Amino acid sequence: MSLALVQAAAFGFGAILIFALVVIGIVLLASTVKVVNEYERGVIFSFGRVQGTAKGPGLFLLVPVRDKMIKVDLRTVTMDVPPQDVITRDNVPARVNAVVYFRILDPNKAVIEVENYVLATSQISQTTLRSVLGQKDLDDLLTNRETINDELQTIIDEQTDPWGIKVSVVEVKDVEIPQQMQRAMARQAESERERRAKIITAEGEYQASERLRQAADRLDTPAALQLRLFQTMGEIAVNQNSTIVLPIPMDLLSPYIHGPNGAAKDPSGSARPSRQEGSDLYDQTMGRGAKKPPVEPPAEPPVETLEDLADLPPSRKPPNTP
Repeated sequence: MSLALVQAAAFGFGAILIFALVVIGIVLLASTVKVVNEYERGVIFSFGRVQGTAKGPGLFLLVPVRDKMIKVDLRTVTMDVPPQDVITRDNVPARVNAVVYFRILDPNKAVIEVENYVLATSQISQTTLRSVLGQKDLDDLLTNRETINDELQTIIDEQTDPWGIKVSVVEVKDVEIPQQMQRAMARQAESERERRAKIITAEGEYQASERLRQAADRLDTPAALQLRLFQTMGEIAVNQNSTIVLPIPMDLLSPYIHGPNGAAKDPSGSARPSRQEGSDLYDQTMGRGAKKPPVEPPAEPPVETLEDLADLPPSRKPPNTP
């Protein structure tokens, strides 16, 4: 009876040992076989030493306990740079954020030279963003985005090159400035638009004055001016149904009222008499004599000598004259 119990216990212990060995073998086999995808590379350490270049893609067998593999992703990483508070060169506070695109070119350097290449790239991007934008004016920050992006990309790429990282693109996404500065910029833009509008209006008036001067040269004759006046009256009559009184200069009607020599014309076309002639004709018709011009006394000879003074009549002699 006791022997049977011992045999049963020995059989159970052996089964447990076999099961443990199987589990250990499966674990060792899983740690030995490694699969590296197409977009990955494996950096293999053998007792802490790198074994050549990065391996992959494909299936690899590692020696248990001795070998260790670290997988590195070679795809482009898109990393947001947190918003940074900067002060531009012209003392304007701004809040700027950006985005960085980078990828790993040398997996061995990315694993050996830096502890966490993503965190390191993020920190160096933040410090570079603050330092570069602090040297720029606000106008450059708003207008010369491409130049600033190229400068940021060059600086960050030089600093991450020892880590085996290639920074391909750096883009400044958004620039936030205070509300007061935004209103000031809006007023500046509005003033600039008004200045351009005034210049364009003045240029248009200048060109219009040139055209009006040319038109005045062509409309120099009274007949042309009268035709233009009639045309304007016709346009007004079509557009508005109202009574419009236009003052007409008498110079426009003088060719129709006066003759070639300036004398007035009657409807038959003959020259009308002047006002003095009409008055004399009226007096003659009414039986009145025509007004005769006053007769002036004959001029007396001047007094030059005493003999001439003696010949004068007493009414013209000066007093106390013998």
